Amino acid sequence: MSTEQIAAYRARMQQVREAVAQQVIGQEEVVEGVLLCILAGGHALLEGVPGLGKTLLVRTMSDVMDLHYSRIQFTPDLMPADIVGTEILREEPGQGLKFVFQPGPIHGNLVLADEINRATPKTQSALLEAMQEASVTVGGQTRQLPMPFFVLATQNPLELEGTYPLPEAQLDRFLLKIAVPFPTRQELLDIVTMTTGHSQGQPQSVITAEEILAIQATVRQMLITPELIEHTVDLILHSQPDHDQASDDVRRYVRYGAGPRAAQAIVKVAKARAFLHGRLNVSPEDIRTVALPALRHRIGLNFEAAADNYSVEQLIEHLLGRVGL
Repeated sequence: MSTEQIAAYRARMQQVREAVAQQVIGQEEVVEGVLLCILAGGHALLEGVPGLGKTLLVRTMSDVMDLHYSRIQFTPDLMPADIVGTEILREEPGQGLKFVFQPGPIHGNLVLADEINRATPKTQSALLEAMQEASVTVGGQTRQLPMPFFVLATQNPLELEGTYPLPEAQLDRFLLKIAVPFPTRQELLDIVTMTTGHSQGQPQSVITAEEILAIQATVRQMLITPELIEHTVDLILHSQPDHDQASDDVRRYVRYGAGPRAAQAIVKVAKARAFLHGRLNVSPEDIRTVALPALRHRIGLNFEAAADNYSVEQLIEHLLGRVGL
């Protein structure tokens, strides 16, 4: 890959950010986090209270990137077949009755799983194969999902009544967990002004699905030193409470540590961040920056941590210091 081609791809991604900024006020870190997930070929879990523009962001991303958008509104009565699709009996001209596969909303490029924690575990598990393998199995037949394929899920951290917490196995499938903050006063003023005046035009696509796949391949070629990979592995090992080098804080507060997918996620997203910021190699700053969203949903704290008001964010900062990052 030539440096000119890499520069051209970076310019494309800058156009994406500018197009999204015309529709989504503020939330620069959230937008960058979603872009990093897309470039790294992973899925994102967006957590924030209602009304912060999570759905708007996903819709805008799909329009700007010319991707097929699909939305799944998770509810307690949602069934797995409502997500992956099912075979229905249909009468075909000249062929009589035959079973025909009716695709579900998971068959899209950019899938919004809205309020994912409101569905039952049985329905949540229907996403596991799709998120990991980019395929679904219905009626004994495996069908590939369109590429590129991304799941951007949302959940509300406040209204927990009637919700089903995501199991660790499914949380681990999300490359990043991105916290969506409340807007600042100026951002809120801009939001109210923009949304109560003239209607906004539909965002125009500035990149194609084929270019996204090419950029993903380019991101994987970003360089990272063996030392940074070792630091990343040490970061994961130090999160294990039964590891021989675990700190007192880890032994006291951690119920379970991050797994191998966490190390893979940090390296992949750090490469994507290096690409976005105009570098050909990963820096320690990239590792530090992506560690929090890559680990916050992969480390479980115990009741003692809750009693001492010790957050997973504090623990990750502690771990970064322990490994020299």
